Amino acid sequence: MKYNRFFLATAMLMATASVTAQELTSAYFTQDYKFRHDMNPAYGNDQNYVSIPALGNINVRMQGNFGVEDVLFQNPATGKYDRTFMHPDVSVSDALSGFNSGDNKVIADVNVAILSAGFKSFGGYNTVEINSRTTVGVCLPYELFRFAKNLNNDVYDIGDINARAQSYVELAFGHSRNIDEKLRVGAKLKLLFGVARADVSLENMKAEMAAGSTQWIVSGQAKANMMMKGFTYKTKTKEYEKRPGTYTYVNDADVDGAGLGGFGLALDLGATYKVMDELTVSAAVSDLGFINWSNNMQASNHETSFLFSGFQDVSIAKSSPNSMKNQANNYKDQLADFANLTDDGDQGSVSKALAATIRVGAEYQLPMYRQMAFGLLAQHRFNGPFSWTEARLSANWTPLNWLNGGLNTAVGTYGASAGWVLNVHPKGYNFFIGMDHILAKATKQFVPLSSKASINLGMNITF
Repeated sequence: MKYNRFFLATAMLMATASVTAQELTSAYFTQDYKFRHDMNPAYGNDQNYVSIPALGNINVRMQGNFGVEDVLFQNPATGKYDRTFMHPDVSVSDALSGFNSGDNKVIADVNVAILSAGFKSFGGYNTVEINSRTTVGVCLPYELFRFAKNLNNDVYDIGDINARAQSYVELAFGHSRNIDEKLRVGAKLKLLFGVARADVSLENMKAEMAAGSTQWIVSGQAKANMMMKGFTYKTKTKEYEKRPGTYTYVNDADVDGAGLGGFGLALDLGATYKVMDELTVSAAVSDLGFINWSNNMQASNHETSFLFSGFQDVSIAKSSPNSMKNQANNYKDQLADFANLTDDGDQGSVSKALAATIRVGAEYQLPMYRQMAFGLLAQHRFNGPFSWTEARLSANWTPLNWLNGGLNTAVGTYGASAGWVLNVHPKGYNFFIGMDHILAKATKQFVPLSSKASINLGMNITF
């Protein structure tokens, strides 16, 4: 697989992904929502529960500050989203209006409870879980889109392009208990089993007009690290198109004897404190830990610059003369050294920290109507270029002792959104469903135009 295709495919996959490991924060203040302990290990439940295998808690989420609607534009004649932002009929101001002036990010993950159980014993509430977690993300600087659309300046300091994906399984053991009538604490220990991780980057990317020329010198250090048991790159040697000599590049990959790619540990800590009968405050930190990956296969580019005179409008149709493939063919020799990666071999084991999250919340229960409560939750995720902050205000209602839910609204790094949750938990059965980001608009093919969308649902046996 050629690197330029691999990198473009990776970026587009992550930019349009519809999955993201995250919890249903809309249910943080929902009483007896079975998986509140995933957000704050101090929380317990009124009921014991055992999840239905692989159906107990399915969380799918995507969030970011740009999406399909910022890259593709609607054709007035057909109504289809078949024009890229580089189409000549799309003005520079319209084309760039949807991109953030800093970094443009989309992060997505999926969290599936393979098996989960919670029960009262040992003086408190205990949880045992086996979860599958997958996270992907892409971070693209604003200058990249400005350079692609508007070649009017002499220098573009584009910066770093980052794409990341990680998948692992966790075995978690949690315990929470009351210290006194007001204070409750909890902790969760997680054993982490790494499946695979990929880090793709193009660092220090710049574009500068060559002296006395209409061409650009584009430079940057490309690197791809794949951490997976049995993973190796496949290479191919090929002759240059228009100059003598040959080059060797990564064109494919192979996995032989897939298995455990890494091992790690993580810890969750949390507490709740009842300030008064109506007011409870809480705080938690989750995923304090790391995974040590044993097989770190690296590939990078040898030449870090090439001459470029600009693409025509890039068409999404493969048969078009302006397709990315056809236009890239005009730069084959230069791209052969710049955009194709060379196998650097195994770089040895490497430890990667998890994306830790800190949460602080306050819940106020109406004294004149105890079935209604309001909550404010602030949270921040520490994840390098994919870090984010959010504040969520919720109204929660418990009309019956086996039925509750609520509505909420949030603002943060990725803009404003709204969510909801419904939790049904009579004796013997539990079903919940909710969204942190209600899907607003989609194409006719049901592809989300925005990068904010989520769904969380699950079914459990209670006793």
